[in-house]
Amino acid sequence: MTSLPEPTSKKLGLVIDLDICVGCQSCATSCKEWNTGGYSAPLSDHDPYGADPSGAWLNRIHSYEFGEGPEAKTVHFPRSCLHCEEPDCVTVCPTGASYKRAEDGIVLVNPDTCIGCKLCSWACPYGAREYDYDDGVMKKCTLCVDRIYNENLPEEDRVPACVRSCPTGARAFGDLGDPDSDVSRSVAEREGFNLLEEFGYKPVNKYLPPRKAQVPTQAPEKQPEQVAAPNGTAIEKLFSWVDKTLS
Repeated sequence: MTSLPEPTSKKLGLVIDLDICVGCQSCATSCKEWNTGGYSAPLSDHDPYGADPSGAWLNRIHSYEFGEGPEAKTVHFPRSCLHCEEPDCVTVCPTGASYKRAEDGIVLVNPDTCIGCKLCSWACPYGAREYDYDDGVMKKCTLCVDRIYNENLPEEDRVPACVRSCPTGARAFGDLGDPDSDVSRSVAEREGFNLLEEFGYKPVNKYLPPRKAQVPTQAPEKQPEQVAAPNGTAIEKLFSWVDKTLS
């Protein structure tokens, strides 16, 4: 089994704003495009325009509808690897192919030593691991590690592809180990939360909750009320919370 490195102060990750994500799939397609030719290359794709497409996707978006008629609402929930501080996907790996980088906290898979046993996918409660049937190995979000440190790219492009392509700015990238970073401040201001925190994996990526809908009778004098983070014990409870708070 694989041991975890000593934690460092730097924790690179994503902050996703559920209030402004429109579910356009830009993050998923840009991720697929970059990683098909990058660190995880190639990513399999079978019958992409047919009746039964399949393949490896490192970023997925789930959309949920609540209510009826004029009160109906849609919440889009992007999902990828959360680069946990204490990831079981790493500790269960029998070959050490899954590992967490000490210098920045990014969780990666070494395809040269991965044997495709899928233990990591069973250990991950977030469904963030993808088995590539063409290569016979596990693949996952790398935070575009081959992009964020690439000095040949313009500075504005040294962010994950999903962040660079998001048209609404719903995704932000930075050091969540630094309390003064932009991403850390946004989490503190909006009461950002961990997905399924009760599992104890300490995900680095955070989500910003949707704001409560308000119908003002006159010009608003203050900002819309923010919603506290959920404390459910399963993903279904999270969206039950979203349903109640947006109603």
